[in-house]
Amino acid sequence: MNERQITTLRMLLNQAGKHLLVQDIADKLGCSEKTVRSDLKEIEKYLAENSQAILIRKPGLGVYLEMSEEDHAKLFDRLNLAEASEKLPADEERAIQIAYHLLMNSKPITVQELSERYFLNKAVVKQDLNYLEKWMDKYSIKLITKQNVGLIAEGTERNKRVALARISELLTNRELNNSFIQQQFSAHEIEIVKKELNNIQKRHSLFFTDEAREGLTAHILLMIKRTKLKQSISMSSDEISNVTNKKEYKWAQECLLKLEQYFSMKFPDEEFAYLTLHLLGGKFRDYRTEGDTEQNPFLDQVTQELVIKLSELCMVDFQNDTALKEGLQIHLYTTLNRLKYGLSVSNPMLQDIKKLYPYMFDMVIHVLEEVNQIHSLDIPEEEAGYLTLHFQASIERLKGKRGKTKNILIVCHMGVGMSRLLRTKIEQNFHSVHVAGSIARADLASFLEKENVDLVISTVSLPESEVPHIVVSPLLTATDEKRLQEFIKKLENPEENDFKESVLLKYTTPFLVFLKEEYTSKYELIEKLANTLYKKGYAEKEYSQNAILREKMSATSIGSSIAIPHGHPSFIKHSAIAVATLKNPIDWGSEKVSIVFMLAIKNDNKFDTQQLFREISYLSSQPAAIQKLVEENEIVKFLSHYRQVIEDK
Repeated sequence: MNERQITTLRMLLNQAGKHLLVQDIADKLGCSEKTVRSDLKEIEKYLAENSQAILIRKPGLGVYLEMSEEDHAKLFDRLNLAEASEKLPADEERAIQIAYHLLMNSKPITVQELSERYFLNKAVVKQDLNYLEKWMDKYSIKLITKQNVGLIAEGTERNKRVALARISELLTNRELNNSFIQQQFSAHEIEIVKKELNNIQKRHSLFFTDEAREGLTAHILLMIKRTKLKQSISMSSDEISNVTNKKEYKWAQECLLKLEQYFSMKFPDEEFAYLTLHLLGGKFRDYRTEGDTEQNPFLDQVTQELVIKLSELCMVDFQNDTALKEGLQIHLYTTLNRLKYGLSVSNPMLQDIKKLYPYMFDMVIHVLEEVNQIHSLDIPEEEAGYLTLHFQASIERLKGKRGKTKNILIVCHMGVGMSRLLRTKIEQNFHSVHVAGSIARADLASFLEKENVDLVISTVSLPESEVPHIVVSPLLTATDEKRLQEFIKKLENPEENDFKESVLLKYTTPFLVFLKEEYTSKYELIEKLANTLYKKGYAEKEYSQNAILREKMSATSIGSSIAIPHGHPSFIKHSAIAVATLKNPIDWGSEKVSIVFMLAIKNDNKFDTQQLFREISYLSSQPAAIQKLVEENEIVKFLSHYRQVIEDK
């Protein structure tokens, strides 16, 4: 879509479910109704390809979008990502083909040759090349134009291989992402490589993740083609000798010697060492052998420090979770190998992880900052995302233990028939409870002396009961069922406070809210908000610089045009939150941001911190509400509207 069409779609999203007159859209965009109607056809195509949303036209009333909340949030995020990216080529598949040709071939090619190959004029080809030049720069590859010779991609063989393995980054269509490299090879070649990887797994009882298997397949296929093109990897004798004594080197030998027979070729020693590095850095579902910790002395230390420090920060005892420690050891073994041997890592789920688990991600980032300094490591945010999933899974396991079957008691003031009906309904509708008994109120005290009960469900009030209880109708109406579900949920997760007592509002005051700010740099805005917190006595002077350093480590955008910059709690005197809305969205990592919550929350109240992140995470799932917040011009409106958003939840 062009910029006008994106603006039109954004208008429809902001007014989801409400009719917009075509004439009103045309007036706002400064174009004709005919142009708007033509744009709506393009928007319909975009919606069909990217969502289940439907554009509804009602004569006399206008147009509106009919969609689920999930589609609403997804489309809102896609528009933000599209705006933050450099202008994408009109044809992504053509651009990726050009990139592949430039990286794979050592001979120059002219713009004229590319123009003729893809039946395009030179101006379009140059646009694609400008885009590719910026992408290649990430991998230290320069696109050089040599007069009277043509274009050539200059860089080390290792960097070219990494770029080729990551070439699918040029595609926004995720369905095509993993298939491009394999499409450059015959089905027979792919089958041979996959067969040999499977044989290695069987012989050595290895279990590659799907991601690792696909990555190794791509690297080996590229290795074969590059070797045939006499473009072998370059490694020093020291680098090679450092890996020849490792078991992974023997696996690489087994694999490549077999492939030499199939492909009638000879691999140089460097290629054996290079494949060894990828095996060392590969992800396994379950992989631990004797001597691993000796080979990487940091492994046990880093694992233990992560567990201890996150237990302290999150006020959760992770130290008794054996599954967590085993998972971390397996993951960190490959992480530390990738760092040691200079292998890059990607995490396609990073933005989703930040959005879904902002609290845990932030805690992991804080701890990694310390771990990196202690051990002179550089564990990146992509790995922080994966580590977040390990600790979040541990939280869920702990919740599962706390949320095991509840022992409940039914107190019914009516006859046996009604008592049995109530018991049957509860047992049918609440599978996580065990009914220990169904008694009369008079028998309550004696029953509780003999039995441990988590919850009493009663048809009458029990002011004398020290056990949590809830009063329901003997018929257990639908309303009663819903109340009972919420009651049990709170028993399982007592730290989850009611959202109506908003932590965000608790720490935000009118003089910390700035509306319609005009900034183009996120660092300048962070500095302004942090300095405001310092001047008002909430934070130390160093908080500003620390927050900027934290931002450089990992962008704090969490999707839906929200960012949550912050510094380390040690620089905070009193908890507070500064808020800024932006007149025009600004680049914030991989997306555009319109609303910024500058967090300065002391680490002395775990429940406040967790709830704050839940509130912001919830708000990020409400794009229409976010847009209203951004558009408000008065502080009172801003705060009251947010309160209403929380209460409506």
